[in-house]
Amino acid sequence: MPSDRPIFVVGCPRSGTTMLQLMLHAHPRIALPPETRFLLAAYQQRQKFGDLNDEGHRRDLGKWLVKTSQFGDLGLNKEQVVEAVVAAPPTLGSALGTIFKMYAERFGKPRWGDKRPLYLRNLPVILRLFPDAQIINIMRDGRDCVASLKETPWSSNEFQTLVDTWTESADASLLAARRYPKDVYHQVRYEDLVADPEPYLRGICDFLEEEFDPAMTKPSDLASVAVPKYKSWHKLTHQEVTTERVQSWRSRLTEEEIAQCETAFGDRLAYFGYEPSQPVARSARFRSSARLVAKHRLGPARNAARQFLKSTPAEPPIAARLTSRQTAG
Repeated sequence: MPSDRPIFVVGCPRSGTTMLQLMLHAHPRIALPPETRFLLAAYQQRQKFGDLNDEGHRRDLGKWLVKTSQFGDLGLNKEQVVEAVVAAPPTLGSALGTIFKMYAERFGKPRWGDKRPLYLRNLPVILRLFPDAQIINIMRDGRDCVASLKETPWSSNEFQTLVDTWTESADASLLAARRYPKDVYHQVRYEDLVADPEPYLRGICDFLEEEFDPAMTKPSDLASVAVPKYKSWHKLTHQEVTTERVQSWRSRLTEEEIAQCETAFGDRLAYFGYEPSQPVARSARFRSSARLVAKHRLGPARNAARQFLKSTPAEPPIAARLTSRQTAG
């Protein structure tokens, strides 16, 4: 039986998550939307929606979801979505998954999911909502991520904050690789994917139990991916599968910024296959990913794990009941 497990693309901001999302969306069975940003917000506010066994509460949840700031990017009819949420199984995961499923149905595709870098540090939440989810994490050289973050208008002006963003994402990746089985979590490097897309996309398809499709590697007009105002953006992004930005940190960061990055990253760069420009100081080394996970502050990832572990049986069911695995328990 073909897989219908939901798919989530995660990674540090500016690591290539949008590129990978579009590659996956080009597959004839997979549809991944632009960033929705309502999933984590809905989970954090889940108590205010009350017991979703009440149809009125499901309707209120549906109305709240269609009013979120980026819902319009999905190109879905608000009234139809509200009614679909009301008709869905009475769990938060089912309500959210119903929207992703409706987005996939726009393209006649059976598999759905979402993409957002922040999910990397909230994987316990994702897997609580969607217990059968498959996670694809794209890793990129931290210096290139920081260089790209530095040039975005929405990022922090504090350089150390940008450095910490990659450090926390790298630590969350280490934790996920240790915590989740191979059929749940898969990691790919940005540099490998842009240098030779096909073998790495084949590896991703094997992980997803899907047949590889050559359309995933070809720069193409993906105007059908999103609503009209995003047509040109999606096309441009998918055409930029190039190695041009690999190691661009050498020209985009100053010597002082490079030193600041490498001091903070320690052995993490080498662990993920990136060569530091200077030897790593002994004080900046970590001895193993196990000790790092046990010792290092994981920020949002650690908080999400704590929240997950502290959930009580009295809380209404959260998990989606939409896919074959979800309905089978």
